[in-house]
Amino acid sequence: MSPAEKLKSIAATRIMMLDGGYGTQIQAHRLEEADFRGGMEFTHDQKGNNDILALTCPSVIAGIHRAYLDAGSDIIETNTFSANRISQADYGAEHLVREINIESARVAREEADAAEARDGKPRFVAGAIGPTNKTLSLSPDVNDPGFREVDFDTMRDVYREQCDALVEGGVDFILIETIFDTLNAKAAAMAARDAAEAAGREVPIMLSMTITDMAGRNLSGHTVEAFWHAVRHIKPLTVGLNCSFGADLLRPHLAALARQADTLIMAYPNAGLPNDLGQYDELPEHTAKLIGQWLEDGQINVVGGCCGTTPAHIGAIARAVASAPPRAIPALPVQTRLSGLEPFTMAA
Repeated sequence: MSPAEKLKSIAATRIMMLDGGYGTQIQAHRLEEADFRGGMEFTHDQKGNNDILALTCPSVIAGIHRAYLDAGSDIIETNTFSANRISQADYGAEHLVREINIESARVAREEADAAEARDGKPRFVAGAIGPTNKTLSLSPDVNDPGFREVDFDTMRDVYREQCDALVEGGVDFILIETIFDTLNAKAAAMAARDAAEAAGREVPIMLSMTITDMAGRNLSGHTVEAFWHAVRHIKPLTVGLNCSFGADLLRPHLAALARQADTLIMAYPNAGLPNDLGQYDELPEHTAKLIGQWLEDGQINVVGGCCGTTPAHIGAIARAVASAPPRAIPALPVQTRLSGLEPFTMAA
């Protein structure tokens, strides 16, 4: 079976586990700028460039992968959220994008394969792609609504470079996550498809939107239902929500998406909202209890954690969902479904 077929067969029998936050775990190592730099020559300070650690401190990333796998993760993400030309330009490291992604994928692949060899339980690697710090849908200049810092073709090329390297490094899937701009996600999805086609193998796409306000919209203004209508043609292996708020505030929006999406739902919330110091205080057992409430509505097929979550959170969530049945994918009637900022379904 292909990785997608294997994942679907497992997801039909139980709720699967994603991993948790990487920034939180990297910060726990208290690395200095020299650790990020790793003896390489850069013109910019590298502290905070978590993606570069695949080249300069790979043992740290490997250890984080291992901890999540030991906690129960079926799927681990590559540490490549900002490993694209736009984001790496902030660190003067855009020339290393290909190398960062290949090595990040290789490290994750090795740890996933080693975990599978230990216990025979299938493990998967998702190549993580973040949104960059640019937006195709909105102008950064309030005095010029039509201005854009980048165009669609540029964004697609930026993502293509990253996707090519992740596929070469051996990922099973491409995870386009923390989607605050739906048009950015479409550029990434086009790049992911082109990269898979060029490599001559199937690399399914996973999509994960992030909600930026209590009304349940992303930054480009889409509700979760409108977002799904806008991306359903991509035929993602999973679709869902990540980051945003804690599991309690995410629940109604996740329920709305779960009713509309005829594919697997994957959700991974923050460990609550950060405190005044930017730290996350929500304990693993509390996060697991809140996610347990999602089970009452049958909302999820894959679950994990985002900002502030740790291997302890993933372990607690895994225990909470262990005996729960997975969400049944709904059979929806064939209708014309369109998307503005709101969803629109055309009457027969």
